Amino acid sequence: MQLRNSHLTRLGQTVFDALVVGGGINGAVSAAALSGKGVRTALIDRGDFAGFTSMQSSNLAWGGIKYMEGLEFALVRKLCMSRNRLIRSYPSTVQEIRFLTTVARGFRFHPTTLWLGAWVYWLIGGGFTRAPRRLQRRALQREEPIIDVRQALGGFEYSDAYLHDNDARFVFGFVRSALDRGCIAANYVESLGGRRVDGLWTIRARNRIDGTEFTIRARTLVNAAGPFVDEHNALTGQVTRHRHAFSKGVHLLVPRLTPNRRVLAFFADDGRLFFAIPMGARTCIGTTDTPTDSPHVEVTDEDVDFILGNINRRLRLDAPLRPTDIIATRCGVRPLAVKASEDVARGADFMQLSRKHVIESDAASNHCSIFGGKLTDCINVGDEVCAAVEAMGIRIPHPDHRWYGEPDDSVRREFLHRSKLMDLDGLTSPDSSEPLTSRLWRRYGGEAFGMLEAIREDPRQGEILIRGTEYIRCELQHAARREMITTLEDFLRRRSKIALVVEARALRESAGLMDACEILFGSGARDAFEAYFASGGN
Repeated sequence: MQLRNSHLTRLGQTVFDALVVGGGINGAVSAAALSGKGVRTALIDRGDFAGFTSMQSSNLAWGGIKYMEGLEFALVRKLCMSRNRLIRSYPSTVQEIRFLTTVARGFRFHPTTLWLGAWVYWLIGGGFTRAPRRLQRRALQREEPIIDVRQALGGFEYSDAYLHDNDARFVFGFVRSALDRGCIAANYVESLGGRRVDGLWTIRARNRIDGTEFTIRARTLVNAAGPFVDEHNALTGQVTRHRHAFSKGVHLLVPRLTPNRRVLAFFADDGRLFFAIPMGARTCIGTTDTPTDSPHVEVTDEDVDFILGNINRRLRLDAPLRPTDIIATRCGVRPLAVKASEDVARGADFMQLSRKHVIESDAASNHCSIFGGKLTDCINVGDEVCAAVEAMGIRIPHPDHRWYGEPDDSVRREFLHRSKLMDLDGLTSPDSSEPLTSRLWRRYGGEAFGMLEAIREDPRQGEILIRGTEYIRCELQHAARREMITTLEDFLRRRSKIALVVEARALRESAGLMDACEILFGSGARDAFEAYFASGGN
């Protein structure tokens, strides 16, 4: 809490070049890009960073092969190039993964057509990934015996990418990057709106932890509030040419269905792509794509029936998946950018709505709104926000600075060398085939050197703290100091993926969880523990 409290004080004392409202993926990359290029930047979110839409994704960074059906080839090209750049820039975090797609009899496209489409997709993506491959029914059965091929005509395999850790952790990496480059940021700070006076935006803000209010001043306001962009624009009197429509997406976390590290892709009963995605010891299945009028959504019995019904009809399981097999759920809305005057249709037409993001600027008021956006396209959003801010008269001191990406590979090699000298992987035996050192580097980059030093001084820092998870004691120490943990959910659900892979009951009874709370919250450990489980856990 010390880091957050320090930043709260500075939020009210500084005149910023840019204030970013919203700490999801759009806000995080905006703050990282602006700060990295030398712009004096502040970032606030009324919840935790990545605490809404950005923690409910499928964990995929993909070029959008399904958008080809709507002939959005320019969008697919842009997303594929973004995906490629993420893979190059974050090789430990964003990794290529194969999608094994099964095509059933009676589907509107023949497998040959879809296979040719996969080749076009690969070419649009510059041939960056492994080439597509066609599979006959016997090959599908041989390579993935869990697939029920009785109604299959065949299938094909192609590549996209996924996030090795959870999406919220990826988003926080951009927040941490912004902090390291001078950004003043705080979670659980709500913008109550404001106005522009004498060339400055004056925003009333509320600390949602204790209710105190204060003022933040900035030359430029970037509205990156995700599904709440329209709501915040109303608070500041902005009239825009775009607005948001919402599509609800639901994923279910169930026990691991196959040991193979690949995504199983099907076409659901309504014709949409449907995935079974590996997530460590679990599988993430979904998704739905349901029009909704509100960003506040929840998982319904109908959602569960749709997902479980589709997966049970396409896989040969020892026993059908039931609601009791669900370990955790992910449920959020996709904010889709539409024209403000557009009457958005439901049904099939709704599914064809573009997934393009729109950055709308008003130079007269030095205001910028970000509509849409997705993990795959995040670097483009950061660059475009910098260009928009510069066009509004804010000087960019270091315009050519590369603000994203992992540390140089020579730094990674030095980290792995030091780890090898310490025989670090021998300290613990987590439920993972991935070496401990690889995990530490992926999650913390150059900050992981401090963890090596902590373990060298005290080997207990390399021990798993919470039974049934991969997280070691020094990671908790690091999170307490550097990751602005305010509630237990911040750590269990967003800085880590513990709440996604461990059932709430098992987590509550897990040895070491209270020790973790004491590291994170000190004398408030018991209150944080009880508050988390009183709210329903994961």
